[in-house]
Amino acid sequence: MMAAGRAAQLGAKVILLEKNDCLGKKLLITGKGRCNFSHYEFDRTKIAENFGKKGRFLYGALERFGVSEVLDFFQSRGLEWKVERGNRIFPAQGDANTVLKVLTEYLNKGKVKICYDAKISDIMAPDDCSEKFKIILNEQKIVVETIILCTGGKSYPQTGSTGDGYSWAKKFGHTIIQPSPALNPIRTSEAWAKELQGLTLKNVSLQLFQKGKKRDERFGEMLFTHFGISGPIVMDMSKHIGQRLKKGNVKLWLDLKPALDFKKLDERVQRDFQEFRGRMFKNSLKKLLPASMIEVMVKLSGIDGEKKVDHISKEERKRLIHLFKELEITPKQLLGYKWSMVTCGGIDLREINPDTMGSKKMGNLYFAGEILDLDGPSGGYNLQECWSTGYLAGESAAKRKQICQ
Repeated sequence: MMAAGRAAQLGAKVILLEKNDCLGKKLLITGKGRCNFSHYEFDRTKIAENFGKKGRFLYGALERFGVSEVLDFFQSRGLEWKVERGNRIFPAQGDANTVLKVLTEYLNKGKVKICYDAKISDIMAPDDCSEKFKIILNEQKIVVETIILCTGGKSYPQTGSTGDGYSWAKKFGHTIIQPSPALNPIRTSEAWAKELQGLTLKNVSLQLFQKGKKRDERFGEMLFTHFGISGPIVMDMSKHIGQRLKKGNVKLWLDLKPALDFKKLDERVQRDFQEFRGRMFKNSLKKLLPASMIEVMVKLSGIDGEKKVDHISKEERKRLIHLFKELEITPKQLLGYKWSMVTCGGIDLREINPDTMGSKKMGNLYFAGEILDLDGPSGGYNLQECWSTGYLAGESAAKRKQICQ
């Protein structure tokens, strides 16, 4: 939508081929329907860093249409925004429909022709620069000079995102870096995790270990589910968990009190035990744990819940503190594309001009969004990438002058 709108704004005659019967199907479920549409950070380098080593590819797109420009774009079209926890940017009023409305009006103003239920069976590339693309669509043929592929990855296939663009890009000579789910919930082995279904923990730390070495660490919010764990820090780590699981078993350590080291936490526990003297152990943890987690922690500690805190030994107390700081969770697998917010992998960035989003293989082919081999953490980064690359691709395609050598 951003690519089509920008190209039309510059005078190009644009047709948008939409696989679904409506626009923005995936956009409408972002941010649990509220649409976390960007991240409040105006330094392009810091935004790009969140996409890993490949993030430098985004410098050109972010320079042309970065966070500031995105906010101006929406605000100038009547969408006020607000910054929430973690520098996440949401509409100040409304939800994802409000964002979609702005984009739809942008397309309408540019007189973009939208074809819904557009089932593309094949795209035939031009043999030379004097010819055009031929798109076989619903048993009809459409001839166009330039194509921008914005078909996304394979995440949330129920929204129509099924990786169609990979086969077309490959046909045009591009390399596809093996796609895999990212920002994905995790299925775990522990039965007790299901007992905590619906519990959200804030300000906790999660560490990833394999072969005795720490491989990753995240701090923030985590959620227990009927299948295991989810929430921002789990989703952000999921790609690394998936990659590590291919190499062997991994372990997660959940630190429920990352602000306290072992010694300070021990002192805190002793103060609480002193306060609850004469009471049962299971009734002494309400200042340290959410109520729904107490029974599980008592069970895991191996300490009799009916035991008076006065009689808890030093060894038992140390075991409890160990649970608080290193609660072990065993990942089994990622839930897969159906629950994956974004796709890791995609079109090899080395084959795309970062200053135009144009193909280095074919002069009248452009790319934008999740189809690229780029994925960032939760928090508005991935939508920002879509806006930036889409705007640049649309602009470049509209300005392009066909030159035959």
